[in-house]
Amino acid sequence: MPVATPDQYAEMLDRAKAGSFAYPAINVSSSQTINSVLQGLTEAGSDGILQVTTGGADYFAGHTVKARATGAIAMARYVTEVAKNYPITVAVHTDHCPKPALADFVLPLIEASEEEVRAGRNPIFQSHMWDGSAVPLDENISIAQELLPRMKNINAILEVEIGVVGGEEDGVKHEGSNEALYTTTADVAKAVEALGLGENGRWIAALTFGNVHGVYKPGNVKLRPELLGEIQEGIAAQFGTGPKPLDLVFHGGSGSTDEEIALAVSNGVVKMNIDTDTQYAFTRSIAGFMFQNYDGVLKVDGEVGNKKAYDPRAWGKIAETAMAARVVEATQQLGSHGHSQSI
Repeated sequence: MPVATPDQYAEMLDRAKAGSFAYPAINVSSSQTINSVLQGLTEAGSDGILQVTTGGADYFAGHTVKARATGAIAMARYVTEVAKNYPITVAVHTDHCPKPALADFVLPLIEASEEEVRAGRNPIFQSHMWDGSAVPLDENISIAQELLPRMKNINAILEVEIGVVGGEEDGVKHEGSNEALYTTTADVAKAVEALGLGENGRWIAALTFGNVHGVYKPGNVKLRPELLGEIQEGIAAQFGTGPKPLDLVFHGGSGSTDEEIALAVSNGVVKMNIDTDTQYAFTRSIAGFMFQNYDGVLKVDGEVGNKKAYDPRAWGKIAETAMAARVVEATQQLGSHGHSQSI
């Protein structure tokens, strides 16, 4: 199936909310990891989201070049082309854009999509994340207000982070008090007052409930997914809406229990970011291949090695399949398994 149109992407999120499931949003950094995600989603019968960070976009452009807007567009074009061969629907998203990266990441990408839309085509990306968690809340919301009309004009969705996800992802690092890791209803109400609830453009909220990026053992982070339900109830009461008025995003989920994920999804999470776990699945399989085939991938003791072993496609296929298996696991945890629009 082709990459989702803006209307199809909106429908994807609506279906997830109504069906009480969420889509895995998986960070990619190469054509191999893109293929892994498409393979895994297809095996799971699930739609999903492929996303790229500033660091991932730099890598797509060539690690010596650091042309992240170019790299991001290349990533989106590749997904758009190869996804036609898979029987599932996917969206393309940019992840974590802090204020210093707006000028060379999200803003040029919005401009590129504006050109596409003026030419009668769809935006290059279906959604973009503005990560204002490192600036004061008022500034965070103010920048979101500036971005939202432009996103509405290209029929794309804005993701806004309200709160602070701990840890580090691709250079976006947060350290501070534990209180900062838990979004308050008052903070979200400020955002709703400024951004509306869809009438000014659709936006989704990355709220924080103890989330931490990166690697940690279960039990080392205190997640409070019930907080999402409390915020949904508070916003519904304050603004007179129906239940669960916000579409929510779960960041920093590595090490989360199935129960924590299920509770977050039941409280309105429609998108969960996955990066660390799929990175490990990909690289672990390569390490295993290298150890098992060391005398083939290395020219040991003057021998010639085994070209079939050191051909990057040999270990690449294994890595893609291992990462795809972790994607399938994510769809099972999130409930999107078997819920593709194409089924």
